[in-house]
Amino acid sequence: MESAGTTPHVAVNAPDLAEVLQAPGPFATVYLATVGDVDNAAQRSELRWRGVRDALADAGAPESTLEEIDALVPDAHHRGQCLSVVANGDGVLHVEHHPEEPKRDIGRWAPLPSLVPVLEWRQSSPPHLVVLADRTGADVIGFRRELPDVMREAGDQDGDAVRKVHPGGWSQRRYQERAENAWEHNADAAAAEVARMAERIGARLIVAAGDVRALQLLRDALPRELADLLAAADGNRAPDGSAGTTADDAVRLVADAVARDTVALIEKFREEKGQGDRAAAGAARTMEALAQGRVEVLLVDDDAMEDTPIAWFGPEPTMVGMTEADVKAFGVDTATAARLPDVAVRAALLTSAGVRVVPGAVLDGDPVAAILRW
Repeated sequence: MESAGTTPHVAVNAPDLAEVLQAPGPFATVYLATVGDVDNAAQRSELRWRGVRDALADAGAPESTLEEIDALVPDAHHRGQCLSVVANGDGVLHVEHHPEEPKRDIGRWAPLPSLVPVLEWRQSSPPHLVVLADRTGADVIGFRRELPDVMREAGDQDGDAVRKVHPGGWSQRRYQERAENAWEHNADAAAAEVARMAERIGARLIVAAGDVRALQLLRDALPRELADLLAAADGNRAPDGSAGTTADDAVRLVADAVARDTVALIEKFREEKGQGDRAAAGAARTMEALAQGRVEVLLVDDDAMEDTPIAWFGPEPTMVGMTEADVKAFGVDTATAARLPDVAVRAALLTSAGVRVVPGAVLDGDPVAAILRW
């Protein structure tokens, strides 16, 4: 069937996690609270880890693997409120930190890693820019999850060139025009830097604060597609303590943008489902589409409960199904059972599909659904 319409480009693509999924299992998956704003934070994290570690050992995780995770725990509270680790018998494969505590500590030794919480973290922290602008230019800061922030300065810092004179004097008009020209020049320079940075990090949002006139000039100088991403925040470029206000606004605006992206994708899914077109609703149809390599975006809900339904998978990415027989029909002798969301995420990431974590109510009680390529 022909593709109908464009899917919003808001799903998480994770080639680094796809590499993890190509490693041999079984895997240890750990989500551990590492609260930093308490006394004896390292000792508390280690105490929590002890219980998770014992459960992993009982499930069959090798001591050598657990010892590698041991080394990550004491200092984890310096980097976030939650430590996430994926490891196998060869050692640690992936580590991430999150600024919020997990709902509960998790330790699994299973055929596949449980990556949905990591994917949800990533969608909640899209790459974005914060721009602090005045009439001399702008500071442009790029934020990327798990990567260093990037900061650039653009514009002319010569205050005499951008300051309008007071009324009066034979040269007033000349200096007024010079100031306006300087503002526009600095806005063009700032816009060029914003465009470069936005492309570099794949920005989903541009949070801008500062002088009202400078922000208007900046918006006018940006390409349309970037101007549409710009959202105004309180604060200014001066080092007067206003950065905290801008940061608070940026957090709120990023959360709003994430919610809008999720809603846009849900609406697209419902549109395709209503047309009987590029949508797979329910676990069975979604697994069938994954087996055919047709999934463009996997929609998944995983509340981390242990009674999540199971599915089956084989050695190749598209060898998936709801039953062991479904997988053996591909001509393989053995199939492996794992949590359904984990099987679906593996198939999606290894076939270059995007993933978006959505509220369970959207999927009518099923853990997965999909928007299809065709």
